[in-house]
Amino acid sequence: MSRASKENTVLWHIAKILDISEENGIENGLIKAAKSHLDFVSAFFGISCEQAVLLSHFVGKGDDKDISQGEIASSMQCKPIDMLFYQDDIQALIQKKLIVRKKRSNNKPSYYVPLKVFDSIKSNNSVCIPENKNLTIYDLFDAFEELVDRCTDNEISGDNFIAEINSLIDNNLHLAFSRVFKSYRLKETCASILIFFCERFVNNDDDEISYRQLEEMFDSSALFRRFKQTLRDRSNILFKTELIENTTSEGFGDREEFRMTDKAKKNLLAELDINHMNAKLKKGLILADSIIEKKMYYNEKEGNLVQELTSLLMPDSYESITERLKEKGMRTGFACLFYGAPGTGKTETVNMIAKTTGRDIMMVDISQTKSCWFGESEKIIKGIFKKYRTYVEASEKAPILLLNEADAIIGKRKDVGIGNVAQTENAIQNIILQELETLNGILIATTNLTQNMDKAFERRFLYKIEFQKPETEIRESLWKEMIPEISDNEAKQLAQQFDFSGGQIENIARKRTVDFVLSGNKNCIDRLVRYCQDEKLEKQEGKTIGFVQT
Repeated sequence: MSRASKENTVLWHIAKILDISEENGIENGLIKAAKSHLDFVSAFFGISCEQAVLLSHFVGKGDDKDISQGEIASSMQCKPIDMLFYQDDIQALIQKKLIVRKKRSNNKPSYYVPLKVFDSIKSNNSVCIPENKNLTIYDLFDAFEELVDRCTDNEISGDNFIAEINSLIDNNLHLAFSRVFKSYRLKETCASILIFFCERFVNNDDDEISYRQLEEMFDSSALFRRFKQTLRDRSNILFKTELIENTTSEGFGDREEFRMTDKAKKNLLAELDINHMNAKLKKGLILADSIIEKKMYYNEKEGNLVQELTSLLMPDSYESITERLKEKGMRTGFACLFYGAPGTGKTETVNMIAKTTGRDIMMVDISQTKSCWFGESEKIIKGIFKKYRTYVEASEKAPILLLNEADAIIGKRKDVGIGNVAQTENAIQNIILQELETLNGILIATTNLTQNMDKAFERRFLYKIEFQKPETEIRESLWKEMIPEISDNEAKQLAQQFDFSGGQIENIARKRTVDFVLSGNKNCIDRLVRYCQDEKLEKQEGKTIGFVQT
């Protein structure tokens, strides 16, 4: 790029402003010395010269997501207290979305420059900020979702959040939601919280909002404590206008959780089509059509059991069986347990059953059900089953609820004298046991170890399939399937020499491929044997798998 062309770019002028700032701070003639460059940046972004100085110094911090006013003061060679003179200019940059103010950290505001601004500077094109006008109700809630996520992730402050919300509402008054929301004339904090309730209900089907969730919307703990007190004593305007209420648990009001009232849902969400909401909810599922079909290898016994279960879960058979169970007054839910050593195909079998029967999967990461907040884990577990019921109601075929690696939540009860952790884990188990009793659908739990499983769970699993390591003939087939280049004799040699699971054989096949890509080494049988020996060292045999006999 020639010098003449560089001088026509906003990036060049910002760089010049920063260079001149090193010699002439803002108190020592910067605006005069850098006038031509400031005029260019001002015209480019439609801002004042003072704002152009500030923006240049924010941009000079690069992609730092936590820029303090003190850092900008130092960069502009002025005292931190002098930044008080530029608060209106900083606010103007925020309103133009050229910088973003984050939530307060240690009671100090911090900022960052959005990626769109950097893209604009690099391309030398004006910043294109969508106005978000004339949105559909669904597009509006997509925009709400993005803002709520940014707010709870501390990327924008509460002030920024409500400013963005007000802009969305004002730009979309053709929607009944916007008109009704505006008619409530709520103050900023309550307005932002009501949006949070609406967005979580519509996008996440979350109708039980806890204090922990609400706290994430506030810039400081002090602000949250004041708001929390108005909820506790029910003096909050959201209570008084019957927009929110306490949830109920076993017939009693729960003072720690809240939901929108039916009145609020009726008035605010009338435009939303239930079918569209159900389709949106299915984003949380692994769709049957998206599952890649894979050839599975089983020992004879487990292969027969898997085939039997698959046949039972075919749509026609499943509907017929559940109808017969209803007629006899029996539970209709199918709760199944897949247990056995790691790498024996438990999870992949669930995928193939789903693929064959045309059922989507709701997979649950058990590790994410554990929370350090008292009572939060129980809420998460309840939420999982509540969401699954929603999926069942919204789906033509009941999806499969997959509790993967469920060891942690189906083990033997702990002595409550041990402490709060034991009480929480026991409470979680009670919730799951109750849900299994009333299950309407299909649940499959997978686990590596079952010696410590509580007997109450063992009784509630209708089908229990043990996945053992493949027998020699099956291992031969797996070697040939995963490494087609090896000979029959080599596959037989490896199968006889190493008692591996399918997962271990797949590990070795991947190592072989990676080694060839990186080094070009030809993968002879000796090299495969070395891979196997390494795998054997890495995967020491664990404890015996199976149910304890009593």
